Amino acid sequence: MKFLFTGLIKSNIFISLAAAVLAFGTQVQLGFAPHFHPYIWLIFFAALFEYNLHRLVTVLTNKAALNSVKHRWVKDYPYVFYFLVLVSVAGFATTLLYAKIEVLISLIPAAVLTIFYSVPVFKFSDRLYRLREIPFIKIFLIAFVWSVVTIILPVIESGYNGSLANLSFVLAERYDFILVITIPLDITEMEQDKRYNLKIIPIVYRVNKSYKISNAALVIFILICLIHYISNDELFILLAMIVSGISTLAILNSKTLRTHFYYHYGWLDGTMLAQGMLICLSYYIFY
Repeated sequence: MKFLFTGLIKSNIFISLAAAVLAFGTQVQLGFAPHFHPYIWLIFFAALFEYNLHRLVTVLTNKAALNSVKHRWVKDYPYVFYFLVLVSVAGFATTLLYAKIEVLISLIPAAVLTIFYSVPVFKFSDRLYRLREIPFIKIFLIAFVWSVVTIILPVIESGYNGSLANLSFVLAERYDFILVITIPLDITEMEQDKRYNLKIIPIVYRVNKSYKISNAALVIFILICLIHYISNDELFILLAMIVSGISTLAILNSKTLRTHFYYHYGWLDGTMLAQGMLICLSYYIFY
């Protein structure tokens, strides 16, 4: 079981599932019943493609990275990794064929940012830089792309004609929540980022203050949810979000879990999966 779970995390299948399940939660937040739609596959394969593209670029441009904890799985299972890259490309390309033209247009900004995030394209002082190497921008880019993919796609595909205020609240909640769980991820990449002289929150503000910033963002997330779902009289969604927020708070501040191998790529990434599941579960139980 541990081998299977490790494989799901290392292959980026786990986080891709989290993106797909978050999209089911978005359906409920937009006023629809959770239901399967081909764009769910599009979101899954888009996430799988992006994360494996980033890893592929890393291992091709920096062979030493294969010895790191994060990328050693690629070294141990190279054929599985390259097969997954092919599957993610094929799956993403296939699902694009079934998407509305509006969806394709909406994906362009996220796709451009994703490519520039992973691929060195900016030249400065005779060196090529990736977008993620711009000071402080990394976590905000991640939050933006996740919000676009898991919210805007369901909005367009569903023909959402609800209020702009409701949509704005959903976007703010998703963006803030992704920031909460991405700040600790920066902590794990501090040593690597120091080598490139990158300015990220943990390096500039230190680890303890970084966790405080993450906690503050989580409090803001809960406050936004309280205002949003009480005013909309959607207490069943509020319940799911409160449970999601409290459980994330516990995971975020658990010193025991912080030392665990699965803390960032299992527990914290799993909070996205849990949030989508909680919203759908609350819908079927209480609505």
